[in-house]
Amino acid sequence: MKKILFSLLIYLFIFSEHATAQNITVTGSTPNARKLKYPVVLVHGIARNDSNKNMHAWGSIPDTLAENGIEVYFGNTDAWGGILTNAELLKETIDAILEGTSHEKVNIIAHSKGGIDSRYCIWKYDYGDKVASLTTFSTPHQGAEIADLFYNTKIIHSKSVKKRLATIGKMFGDINPDIYNVNFDLTTENMNEFNANITMDNRVYFQSVYSTMSNPFDDPLFFRTYAYIKNLSGENDGLVSNKSASWGNNPKKLQDSISHEQIIDHGKRKNATITIQDIYLSIIDDLGKKGY
Repeated sequence: MKKILFSLLIYLFIFSEHATAQNITVTGSTPNARKLKYPVVLVHGIARNDSNKNMHAWGSIPDTLAENGIEVYFGNTDAWGGILTNAELLKETIDAILEGTSHEKVNIIAHSKGGIDSRYCIWKYDYGDKVASLTTFSTPHQGAEIADLFYNTKIIHSKSVKKRLATIGKMFGDINPDIYNVNFDLTTENMNEFNANITMDNRVYFQSVYSTMSNPFDDPLFFRTYAYIKNLSGENDGLVSNKSASWGNNPKKLQDSISHEQIIDHGKRKNATITIQDIYLSIIDDLGKKGY
């Protein structure tokens, strides 16, 4: 039983999803260039890395944005860093971008836990004067049922499992790997407290974007987790429920069946009526119209 639970933990985390101004993509003007006042910083979720192509979070999205005239940077947060340490790394990245360019602010687009890291960064460092907007994709703002499942399992608290988790964290080249506490970060208990204390800055435009899998066969990777979450909380993308991802004053639900991985351009989709790239370009167009 212990081996099964541990294998499931690794399976979910690996396939779910140093702060400098490196790893950037910048383009000049193009015939159909989108117009943003500020550059975009992409902030990944767990089990992803901005420097390792095999763990990259965003598929073709950065290239698509760049090809459309958008100045794009990566957040360079840890794959398994906690909210506090990742927020600090993101702060350093934002500082490096603003110091190295003529920009006064950035737009953040974040996936999954990256949205929570970004929210904390803005609040902790009072960065309402440096962040124009935060768009979160599939972020568990109210916590994740899967995180609750693991945290309420005794084996996850054993010394042997903690040791194994620490070893896995180091494999990703993180500055501050902490898989055990990252799981607690994403529990509904922790996120209830987080939301009670981490307030929105009225200088920043916040919006949450989320999707739903129509059925568990739309992404076999999340076949079991989709069913588990649906039984507890209803519609979900395979890892995050709609009620958790829908947050703030500007929630947007995508109409196609899109999983937690597909929203960052990973995996094939069935019967798609809009491409993932077009979803991001639509967000960019909307931010541009709003003056960001």
